[in-house]
Amino acid sequence: MKSFRLAALVLSSLVVVLIVGHSLVGTIAKMRAAAAMADSANKFLAALNADQKAKAHFEFDSDKRTEWFFVPRNERKGLPLKEMTEAQRKLAMDFLRSGLSAAGYQKATSIIGLEPILREIEGPKRTWPRDPELYHVGIYGTPGAKDRWAWSFEGHHMSLNFTVVKGELIANSPAFMGTNPAEVRVGAHKGLRVLAGEEDKGRALVASLDDKQKAVAIFDAKAPADILTANKLKVDPLKPEGIGYGQLTKQQKELFTQLLDVYLGRMLDDVAAERRSKLKGAGMDKIFFAWAGGMNKGDLHYYRLQGPTFLIEYDNTQNDGNHIHSVWRDFNGDFGADLLREHYKAAPHGSAKKGN
Repeated sequence: MKSFRLAALVLSSLVVVLIVGHSLVGTIAKMRAAAAMADSANKFLAALNADQKAKAHFEFDSDKRTEWFFVPRNERKGLPLKEMTEAQRKLAMDFLRSGLSAAGYQKATSIIGLEPILREIEGPKRTWPRDPELYHVGIYGTPGAKDRWAWSFEGHHMSLNFTVVKGELIANSPAFMGTNPAEVRVGAHKGLRVLAGEEDKGRALVASLDDKQKAVAIFDAKAPADILTANKLKVDPLKPEGIGYGQLTKQQKELFTQLLDVYLGRMLDDVAAERRSKLKGAGMDKIFFAWAGGMNKGDLHYYRLQGPTFLIEYDNTQNDGNHIHSVWRDFNGDFGADLLREHYKAAPHGSAKKGN
């Protein structure tokens, strides 16, 4: 009996150690990410003149922080690349790099690079300028480890948002990326598909399902016109439709994981690893894959991955199925909204300060 109790005590201690160790590793990763972001932010701010700072720098509680758009518009928060010197633009892009993995940064810069391609495709009758310099940098609060601050990088088909509290990255959503065209079909860049993984991995997963599984996974034969959550400030879980991870075969689970990894792969490696570990710890069986629309290449289609804490939405329905929108949302983490309250409640930081 004593041996059994001793074994149980040792096992429970190991579990505690593993949990504490996992939490510590996650915290270190978030602190490392936040430090790099703060360093880039301060170098960028130091290079701006007073007029530029007025456009780029806001108080943390500014309404601008949670205002986000991924469609073209005449006015957007932050300082545009167009109004920066070459040296300042380099610092802005270094800043962007601080928030993304190498793959994520490549996708972001390629999305920017689609603007002149789209301008050429649309010709002189286009409605919007399609300018690769109309991407804006916004900073909210004072970058550093002492208080809370946030930043954004936004333009056509891109809105990336990060929130830091006491030197720890607590949120990196909403995170939107889109492409028009999804596949460049003419010109010197013919064949370019910036978000190829997002499309191909999703189609591979739905194609792998048998008829019985498809009946569960496909909730509509017609794809919606766009992602259902649009640019809402806060989102709640969508209707629980689709097929769960636990209902898949071993090979299908691998495809499911590959699709999820496409989106995690946009994030900083440490941050993605921490998120991946949390998802596995909470139970992959709680994540569902839902599809709408056709399954052949060129068909209008939509899918989503939804778990208890997050939502990934993707659609390719505009421009005859050659125009992608994709987004990662966190139900209690977008813009750090709920996490800010939880952080200050759980950590001995004192009360949250208002302003910078």
